[in-house]
Formats: sequence, C-alpha cells, structure tokens
Amino acid sequence: MSHHDHDELILPEERFFGPDPRQRDLAMYLYQRVASLPLVSPHGHVPPRLFADPQASFGNPAELFIQPDHYVFRMLYSQGIPLERLGIRPSPPTPLPSPQGTGEGVVSLAPEGRGQGERGNEVESDPRKVWQVFAENFFLFRGTPTGLWLTYELYHVFGVRQKLNGRTAQAVYDQVAEKLAAPEFRPRALFDRFNIEVLCTTDSATDPLEEHRAIRASGWKGRILPTFRPDELLDLQRPGWSEQIIALSRLSGIEVGDYRSFILALENRRAYFKQMGAVATDHAALSPYTDELSSSEAEAIFQRARRGPAQVGDSDAARFMGHMLMEMARMSIEDGLVMQLHVGAYRNHNLPFFDRFGRDKGADIPVPVEFTRNLQPLLVKYGNAQEGYPRLALILFTLDETGYGRELAPLAGHYPAVRLGPPWWFFDSLNGMQRYFDQVMETAGLYNTAGFNDDTRSFPSIPARHDLWRRAGANWVAGLVVRHLVDLDDAEAMVEDLAGGLAKRAYRL
Repeated sequence: MSHHDHDELILPEERFFGPDPRQRDLAMYLYQRVASLPLVSPHGHVPPRLFADPQASFGNPAELFIQPDHYVFRMLYSQGIPLERLGIRPSPPTPLPSPQGTGEGVVSLAPEGRGQGERGNEVESDPRKVWQVFAENFFLFRGTPTGLWLTYELYHVFGVRQKLNGRTAQAVYDQVAEKLAAPEFRPRALFDRFNIEVLCTTDSATDPLEEHRAIRASGWKGRILPTFRPDELLDLQRPGWSEQIIALSRLSGIEVGDYRSFILALENRRAYFKQMGAVATDHAALSPYTDELSSSEAEAIFQRARRGPAQVGDSDAARFMGHMLMEMARMSIEDGLVMQLHVGAYRNHNLPFFDRFGRDKGADIPVPVEFTRNLQPLLVKYGNAQEGYPRLALILFTLDETGYGRELAPLAGHYPAVRLGPPWWFFDSLNGMQRYFDQVMETAGLYNTAGFNDDTRSFPSIPARHDLWRRAGANWVAGLVVRHLVDLDDAEAMVEDLAGGLAKRAYRL
C-alpha cells in the first residue's frame, strides 16, 4: 500500500451495534436476516423525472452529492463556506410555482463563467473545484448521519476504497464520474440494483403528473407512485397562492371561484392522483392545530384570500389551515388515501439567506409542538373507526422529540387512526432512532408505528438510509432479547416488520 495507509476506507460489518458482545452478536444475526430484503420507500422527494427518461443520468459528482443536498451544504455554510463556492447560484424566491411540482431541492447551476453572487462571491462553475472544497471539508461530517450515508454511498454504490479528503479528492471524483457515465448507473438501473420494491414521490396538487404518465407508458416495471401534496393551496400566505388557484381550476376543469368549488376541485385532483397510483397525501404545517370552521366562515376567509395576500392575516391563515386539515382527513376516509402530517419546521429562518437563495437551502429550524389539544378536534371527529368507511390512517411526524413520550406515543396507543412516522429530518440518525425506540415503543407498541421511510431528495442515499435503520432496529431488538423482554422468535418477526412490513401496512401498499 502507499504511504497514505490512513486514507484506506474500511466499513466494519458490525458498525452501529452496541459494545456488549452478546447484544452485538445477536444484532448481527438479526440484521443479516433483513439486510437484503427489498426496500420500501413510501415517502420522499426523489424527482420522478429521473425515471421518466430511460436515458436520464445524475450528471457529475458535484451535481449528485453536493448541490441538491441541504444536509451537505448547511454544514459547509455553518463553517463559513459560501454556497457560491459550491456552485449554487443565488435564486431569490419566485412567486410562481415550479413546473417540477414541489420545487424542493431543485438547484440551478450558473452557466460557464457567469453569475455573480452577492457580496462579490463568484459562483464556481467547475464541478472539480466544488468537489475539492467538499472533500477538504469532509471531516466536518464525522459522526453525523450525513457522513455515514455519504461514506456508505461512496463505498457500496461507487466502489470507492479511499477516504475522501483533500489528497484523494480528484481520484475519487474521477472514479465516481466514470461510474456515473456508465449505463448501469442510470437511475432505472440503480432502482433495480438497490432492490426497491416501491418508491413514492411527493408532488404538488397542481402537478399534471406528466412524468408519472411517462413512466407508466414506458412499460418499465419499476413501481414509482405519486403523493398528493396540497400545501401551496392550503397555506393562504404562501407566495403564488392565486396562481396555484388558477392552475387548480385548469387541471380539475372546475372553475374555482368560491370555497365550495375549491373543495370539489381538490377532491377531483385527489381522485386523479389515486388513479395514477397514489396511496397517500402529505401535509406540512408549523403546528398540528385543527378546528372546523362553519361553511360561511370558510367562504369569508377564502374570498379575502382571493382579493390578495394583504387581506389575509396570520389568524385567518392558521384557522383556514386547521380547517383544511380536517377536510383532508374527511377526504382520506372517503378515498382511502393515507394522510401524512409533518409538523414543527420553522421554514427559511435565515431571512437574508432566503432572499438570496430561496427555499430548501438548509435554513429550516425546529420549534416546540403541542399535539394533544391541537389534534383533538380532528381525532374526536375522524380518529375512531367508522362503520362502512375505510378507517382514517394518519401518520404523524415531528421535529419536537419532547412530544414522543409525552403525547405522540399515548395518542398512537389509543386512536385507531394514528400511526407514528419514523424519526424525521434532524433525528433521522443513529441516536435519533435509539431515542425514538426508547421513548415511543413501550407506550405505543411497535405495531402503532409506520416503520421507516427515507424521506430523501438524494436517490443514491436510499440504500444507505435503510441500512442505518435496519442496523439500529436490529441493535434495539437485540437489547430486548438479552434482557429477556422478548424471545428470539419475536425478535426475528420484529426486525422483519421494522425493515418493511410496518411501512407496507401503514401506507396500504
């Protein structure tokens, strides 16, 4: 070996397991039972266009690993590295919806030699230079989930056997770039290689789903399903709301002029999504506040919104959102779509940064969340099993971990409608998973949770994220066995459910 022996990348097989030898051996045994099971990915943000065109590719290593991934650039930014040095061009928020649907994670690169960032930061247009900055600072990710995912991807997906740092940067770039150019690294080929059973995307309610149509028409066997996300229509203060209403009218064929036609048009879009294979809806809100408005109150607020953003105050917007979450629950009982609710992210906290770069650039910060009172109106009305209807399936996600043991586990442990989603975003980590197992399982029970979803924008990270979850789950269950809380038969069933069974049941897949 070269004198850079310390550059060798080694991934130990027993990684992430506890230090107790009995637990570690048992965790290894349980993990190996599920390590190669198919991946079930019921919630995430991978763009469907990757699969619509059989020839689609991921571009260069910087476009794949760095520029679409806010986990990566928020860490680099926190150390004073401007986004422009990573090839990310200022793209101030635009009031018009992105043609790609949610517009989440869509990054525009500066054309060759052009693009001034603010404060004189040149936008770097050479992907090798971007990669060099990333590699020199890769040590920042030590011990973080992002570091674990990226290392797994480099090792298992791209066959890299050197640690990424300033010395090895260009050799690793060449190796990854060469792989990315090969047909077996096109998205469809990787989908098969990763053994993905089903992948759900997240699509704006006003997305015509052309890419999903193209995937279906192509005859390719990969199962890619859309997910209905109506945030841009339900949040009256969202920039571009009026344009969204125009798009809703056009796509539904229902002229949306009042609250009643608004509801009919939403029902029409849900039916279309369901026809295109959707199994779920997704909703993001700052708080899980729910309360029913009278139809005249809902109409009055809707008409104020139509007159312009200045007419809608915070109170109107919050009350309308709380009412619409109840309406979405009613629709879910009628059409059978599973309802996901993600709460607790204060979006775009860094205002000057938002003005320069727009949304989804790593400046979202968690806030405390109260569930028990806020969700009561919805759960009292729709949370119990109803004769003759599919039962509401409501999967809850939070960025406020203090709610797990105090509120979420007890709610899921009582209401037939409620399932707990996996640790999300900042807590999709080894310690986050461990805390989740400790705080919710005894009260809610394993079978009131929704298993795992990878919630990623970065397609090649999917196997890395599932592998981390499967190892964390095997380690937790092994701990129950060595303390004689469950026996080995139970443990084997539990790790299989954690690996995919729970998600399939929760999302009706």
